[in-house]
Amino acid sequence: MHTGFIAVIDLGSSKIKGVVGRKNEQNVLSILASGSIDAGSSIRRGMVYNIEQLGANVHKLVKMLENSIGKKIGKVYVSLAGQSLHTIQFNDMRKLTEGMVTEEIVAQLRKAAEKYQPDLVRNYRVAEVEYYIDDKPERNPVGVAGSQIEAGYEIVVGRPNLLSNIEKSITSKTELRIQDFIVGPIASAAITLSEEEKELGCAFIDFGAGTTSIVVYKRGLLRRMVVIPFGGKSLTKDICALNFTESDAEQLKIKFGRAVENQESTLFASPFSSPFSSPFASKPEVDLTELNKVIGLRLDEIIANIKEQIFLSGYEGQLGAGLIITGGASQLRNLDLYLTQKLKMPVRKATAKKTFINNAPDLISDPAYTQALGMLMFANENCELPVKEATEEKREETRESSSGWFRGKGTGKTSKNSDRESKAERQQGGFFTKFEEVFGGMFTEEEDEKKRKDKE
Repeated sequence: MHTGFIAVIDLGSSKIKGVVGRKNEQNVLSILASGSIDAGSSIRRGMVYNIEQLGANVHKLVKMLENSIGKKIGKVYVSLAGQSLHTIQFNDMRKLTEGMVTEEIVAQLRKAAEKYQPDLVRNYRVAEVEYYIDDKPERNPVGVAGSQIEAGYEIVVGRPNLLSNIEKSITSKTELRIQDFIVGPIASAAITLSEEEKELGCAFIDFGAGTTSIVVYKRGLLRRMVVIPFGGKSLTKDICALNFTESDAEQLKIKFGRAVENQESTLFASPFSSPFSSPFASKPEVDLTELNKVIGLRLDEIIANIKEQIFLSGYEGQLGAGLIITGGASQLRNLDLYLTQKLKMPVRKATAKKTFINNAPDLISDPAYTQALGMLMFANENCELPVKEATEEKREETRESSSGWFRGKGTGKTSKNSDRESKAERQQGGFFTKFEEVFGGMFTEEEDEKKRKDKE
């Protein structure tokens, strides 16, 4: 991509992140801008909870990115995640009447996988495929001779409303168009793992705020993916049980929390007694043994889930590359040591691989941005708003600002512009809208009173 840019929005439970980048001929990325905004209560466990708030948050984030790059964003790629997301297996088989595999047969198999609709969940994406020709594995089947071909697909499924709620938030509350949805955990793994790790076998763990994603690879292919409803926020809420507010508990977790305790004093003065946190000066001392005991109990639950998912993948004891961990919540002190002890596997902390991105070292080294950067690898369409449309949009805004506040049907605007105008008024609380709300009811009441007296 020589001109334009690609823009992605990563909908995290704690932070909503946006990254704008550009690809060269070798598909190496250059980061043009990045930013994040607090998710508030708009997303819970990776799923949209407050549609209005998410729309406002994304609108604000996109404006930040546009100001940074000096250009307008017309469409975005959006992450698909959430606790219901997981893979299921789908198998299909074809007889080879011509005695070999053709491109048409491979296309038919994939189409069948894309159309497959399991009960109670929605088919969101075909993630991976493994071919067998006469029961022998074959990665590149086209042209290979045989009597039959079987395809085993890993299909990403989840709750039916995952996309609709995102669309309501972004498409309905902003001027943006969603170009496509990108499965977050798979994008994160794509920019983090080496081909050798996928071949040897590994469990890729992305520790987020609201969820933890587990992706298992073996022999170069994705074998299982699942999202469990526990993350960094689970630890924070558990610490709240020690009589701390959520914001205080988060600070305690970051400053003093650790997965494996060190041989140091277990009683610390309150971290809130510093001059920068004077409102907390009266807080009691913090018992670090108790703090880390609470953290350990929740970690044990998360690790038990990871162990179970590795077992269900069918590759327990076969993951030669061990565990690779990333994500914002993976920064908990000694988490890698704790996982090594509990799962008896080597553990590597990881972020985006530098070979994929030629700048932005600070962003690459931040595990909280791994998923957003990975999404750029799957995005290819130019997301820049064409200059003509951007100019017309600016001209329209100028006309609106100079036309006074009585804007009626005689303005000659298109329905699209009218929709945009009314949407902006709803979001920003336009003066004319407030004028109607305050005085419109008053005029109606006076007219009704007059009519009643005339009848009498």
